[in-house]
Amino acid sequence: MSDVDKSAVTQTENVSDKPRRRGCLGHCARFWWAYLIVLVIIVVIVVPVVLLVGVPKIAQQKLDDAQLELDGITVSNTQTQNMTMAINSTIRSDGSVHATIDAFQGVMYLEDKQPNTPFAKIDFPQTNSDAFQTVNVSQFLPIDDVQALTVFNTWLLANESLRVTVLGDTHVRVRGISRDYPVTFKKTVSMPGLNAFTGTVVNQTSISLELDVNGNNFNATAYIPNRSLFDFELGNVTFRNYLFGKEIGTVYIDNLRVRPGMNVYHMRATIEQGPVVDALGRPEYCQGPNKGILPFEISGKSVVNHGQPLSYFADALAAVNQSIPINIGAGIKNSLGIDVPCSNNTGSHS
Repeated sequence: MSDVDKSAVTQTENVSDKPRRRGCLGHCARFWWAYLIVLVIIVVIVVPVVLLVGVPKIAQQKLDDAQLELDGITVSNTQTQNMTMAINSTIRSDGSVHATIDAFQGVMYLEDKQPNTPFAKIDFPQTNSDAFQTVNVSQFLPIDDVQALTVFNTWLLANESLRVTVLGDTHVRVRGISRDYPVTFKKTVSMPGLNAFTGTVVNQTSISLELDVNGNNFNATAYIPNRSLFDFELGNVTFRNYLFGKEIGTVYIDNLRVRPGMNVYHMRATIEQGPVVDALGRPEYCQGPNKGILPFEISGKSVVNHGQPLSYFADALAAVNQSIPINIGAGIKNSLGIDVPCSNNTGSHS
């Protein structure tokens, strides 16, 4: 093909591209209104979907990811039908969403006890989504379900640890959006239990052959460990006292308030002397490393605070027997100058 022919072909191809560009621009110019309608429809549909679906899901997810830490719970002013409960807590989050969570009423229940029956209802204040914030609540509470509260106290007393759930419905408002979104606050927290007050020590014992003005013949100092986060105001507590499974007396601790850590209280009791002397004469308790140390057990009998019976404490204490070895032989020797000798009777403990 000649050079003239090649030039002609090239010119023909270049000329044919210009009408296509003009056609596209012309199409857009003619139907701009259609594209605008499509854009408006997208905005009208997508934005509400994001606001109605996306934002609530994000808010709920951020709330779920936040961590609740219980720093301490104080139960005071305890009465038959109500009490004051103060909760000190900390909430931690990533702080990436700026939002406000409305105040709400939450229930507290044992996570691992079915059915999940609330033992308390707490009014939680308004909070925000800061990465770290302290939330403290103090509230005078009516006791709506004595049985549920008793079960909780029993679990707290008997176990080394337990899980408590806080649950409530509230609303969240994200900064920049004038709308409140419903969310659910649900947090399950593991906390240490009282473990039946394991490690309680009773010493500085004093024994009398005659009853004092209170009808007691035994006095001592009790060291009661509280490994939990709870601070309880109990009042005057009465225990049944057992030796080898048989009830032999009554133990009293007055004005008892169990705070976290070690609690030191005066203990008094009325104890049958015959079973104690017989036990001290047994070979396993009259000689060797356990000389004079008897394996007493106590369980709750009554709890009265300012004249009001507190069954939710008393029944919990009655449900869990606590073993307390007491060197009562040393108390008898120090108080009465008597060293109980070994008995020739090596029979059973019955």
